[in-house]
Formats: sequence, C-alpha cells, structure tokens
Amino acid sequence: MAHYAFIDENNIVQNVTVGIDENDTTDLPEGYETWEEYYTFVVGMTCKRTSYNTIANTHSLDGTPFRGNYAIIGGTYDNENDVFIAPNPSTDEITFTLDTNTWTWSKP
Repeated sequence: MAHYAFIDENNIVQNVTVGIDENDTTDLPEGYETWEEYYTFVVGMTCKRTSYNTIANTHSLDGTPFRGNYAIIGGTYDNENDVFIAPNPSTDEITFTLDTNTWTWSKP
C-alpha cells in the first residue's frame, strides 16, 4: 500500500489517496514506468507518492524521510525541492517562516 497526492496546475494538493505499492509493478499497465506516471494519466493531475510516515522531514519509523512531509489537501508541492509543505498558517498579526530543514512553518 502506498499513498499518492494529486496536485493541480498551481502545485496545490487536491486529493490524497491510497494506491498500489510503488514496488509492485506486476500489474503496472504497459507503457508506464511508475504508478505515479500511470495515476497522472488516469486522473489528469500530477501525481506524487507521499509517505504517511514522514513529518517535519523525519521518518517516524527511523527510515529515510520522503518528500519532507506527508501531503495534505490544501498544502503545496514544491517541485524544485521535491517536498510537500502544509498551508502557511500566517495571519495579519503573525507571519510564519518556512524552515527549509524540516519543511514546516515556524513562528517568528
């Protein structure tokens, strides 16, 4: 089992769903090299795998962190850094800054 995020043209996460494990390529349709590629074709939005166990650029099971954070609807995908980022919680009174070590928002 793997989790996948569907991202619109503005790099906003629109949906997160469970899909076929990325290592299980036995049923991968011909002409596709990855499930990300196949799901992108089927859904019509960019698809990126996301790790349920990665939060603040740390893997909860002592594994390798994957794409910074688990994707959440309304968050963004940073294509340049290949990470998912939660929505910015800044308000008129408080401006948060992005910590590029953890890919989370920090209070000033």
